[in-house]
Amino acid sequence: MRPLLTGLANIVLLLANTLTLIGPLLLIALAKFVLPGQSARDTCSRGVMWVAEFWAENCKRIFALLTPTHWDIRGNAELRRDRSYLVISNHQSWVDIPALVQAFNRKTPYFKFFLKQQLIWVPFLGLAFWALDYPFMKRYSKAFLDKNPHMKGKDLEITKAACEKFKRLPVTVVNYLEGTRFTPAKQAQQQSPYRYLLKPKAGGVAFVLATLGEQIDAVLDVTLVYPGQQVPGFWALLSGRVPTVIIDIQTLELDPALYQGDYENDAEFRQYLQEWVSQLWRDKDARIERLRERAT
Repeated sequence: MRPLLTGLANIVLLLANTLTLIGPLLLIALAKFVLPGQSARDTCSRGVMWVAEFWAENCKRIFALLTPTHWDIRGNAELRRDRSYLVISNHQSWVDIPALVQAFNRKTPYFKFFLKQQLIWVPFLGLAFWALDYPFMKRYSKAFLDKNPHMKGKDLEITKAACEKFKRLPVTVVNYLEGTRFTPAKQAQQQSPYRYLLKPKAGGVAFVLATLGEQIDAVLDVTLVYPGQQVPGFWALLSGRVPTVIIDIQTLELDPALYQGDYENDAEFRQYLQEWVSQLWRDKDARIERLRERAT
C-alpha cells in the first residue's frame, strides 16, 4: 500500500507543478512566436529556459520529499552554465531522464533532446518544445533513401538547421548513441559485442559535431547504473522503489579532428569518428562493470 500511495502522491505533485508552470511557459512561447527581432526572441528563449529549470528544480524537490532514492552523482562539480556541452549517455529506462535532471539542472545550460517531428503537433507540449528550441527531426531510413536518392543528406541538412539556433546561447545537447533503450532482447537481436550496451550509432553525434563543434566546450560522457536491481521503470521511481542511481560523468576534451571532416562523403573521416565512438563504448562497458562491482 505504501508504494501505491507514494506513487499517487508523486503524480499529483508533479502534475500540479506542470500545470502551474505550463501557463507562464506558453505565454513566453507565444511572445517568442510573435515578437519581431532576434534579440527579443533570444530574451524569450532565456525566459522559457528559466521556467523549465524552475519546473525541473521543483521535480527534484518532490522526489527528495517523497522518495528514498539516492542520486549518486559523480563528476559534475566543475560544470558551468556559461559553457556548451555535448552529453553522451547510455539509455536504459525513463528514469534516465530524471537522472540527467538531477545531475545537470542549474549546473549546465538547460539540455536539449532531439525529438521526433510528430511531437510538434502535440497540444501545448509541441509549442513548449518549440519554445525550448528542441530540434524536431525527420530521419530517413536506408530503404527510403535507396528509393529516393535525391533525399540523401537531407537529414544532415535538417540537423544542421535545427542546431543553428543553438549558436546564439550556451547549450547542452543530449545524444543517446544507442538510439533506443537497452533491453536484453535488443542486445541479443543486435548481437551486441558489449555486455551492458547496445551498438552505438555515430551518425547523430556526427551531425551535431558538424554544426556545433566549434561551440562545444567539452563532451560529458555520462554512465548511468542501477546497482543491485533490475533496470527500473518510471513507476518504480514514483513509488519509491529505486534505492540508488549512479550517475558517473567523465568530462572529455573535444578533439577538433572530430568535426573537421565530411561524415557523409569521406569514408576515412567516417571510420575515424566511428572508431572514436566505439572506443567510448568499450570504455563505458568496462566502467559499468566496475561501478556495478563496487556497488555490491
